[in-house]
Amino acid sequence: MCRVSRRPFGHAKRFSGNGNDSCDDTNREDAMAGTRVGFIGVGLMGHGMAKNILAKGFPLAVMGHRNRAPVEDLVSRGATEVKTPAEMAAQCDVIVLCVTGAPQVNEVLNGENGILKAAKAGLHIIDTSTSEPTLTMALAAELAKDGIFLCDAPLGGTPIQAEEGALSAMVGADDAAFAVIEPVVAAFASRIVRVGAPGAGHTMKLLNNFLSLGYGAIYAEALAIAGKVGVTAEVFDSVIRGSRMDCGFYQTFMGYVLEGNVNAHRFTITNAHKDMRYVTNLATNTGASAFISATVKNLYAAAEGLGNGAKNVPQITDVLAQMNGLPTVLELKAAAE
Repeated sequence: MCRVSRRPFGHAKRFSGNGNDSCDDTNREDAMAGTRVGFIGVGLMGHGMAKNILAKGFPLAVMGHRNRAPVEDLVSRGATEVKTPAEMAAQCDVIVLCVTGAPQVNEVLNGENGILKAAKAGLHIIDTSTSEPTLTMALAAELAKDGIFLCDAPLGGTPIQAEEGALSAMVGADDAAFAVIEPVVAAFASRIVRVGAPGAGHTMKLLNNFLSLGYGAIYAEALAIAGKVGVTAEVFDSVIRGSRMDCGFYQTFMGYVLEGNVNAHRFTITNAHKDMRYVTNLATNTGASAFISATVKNLYAAAEGLGNGAKNVPQITDVLAQMNGLPTVLELKAAAE
């Protein structure tokens, strides 16, 4: 097994693939050949992640999915298919979970045919979902009693970056567990930041998403106010783009506002509302005052309640526009044609 030198929390490591990483190529190949990996959740993000785990030489088992296309593609590349999480646990050393959140993680672990029905001491579980940190910490402590290691490694990036193996990962794990899982995470993440013990990854991911979803709420409200006084999105963008207020999230968000591309930023309003509930729950559980996060959560809650849950986050712009008696992005484009 490839052993990774101990580094302080918060250290970001880039994997260059040029032979200069902390493990030499021979050790890394030995680790890949000896570590049996399972993957649950081969959807929008998971397919690319699993594909890269295979490409790095790990033996891979995947679980059936309602969308057969990604499963069949991975099997054609050399993966094996299992029917239940328990079946996967019986044959794997490391299992990667790429599911929506805490309820889905609990079902995969504790369901009728869940992982814990067949898990053996030494199993390492990597939870890449965006979940509730307090639940992660409690679950990790409980599993550790049986010699099972739960590590949280929520992700930053897009499905395209998942396909390219260029995601970022915020990892919560103890020293020994991190040494085991790091080569697996490095298969799909080019930037790995170990932020602390189990639960710390989910905490940092929620804070990261709070920032981005907060930006989305601010952009949408600013555009609505601009629209009320006759400032177009194009004029607004001409000032912001290239300034200190520009950023990658702004550019994908405005890909919908300016071009009507509903897939410019693929993250649903339902998921945004879920993540903001987790943020406000974290604030409540820690006794923190939380004025802005509560307001942001309520905006996404309202948007979902009005039937927009399946739409992507930049379409929150239309919700604010309609609340202010303004045309939506697509209505403006239709009027201009």
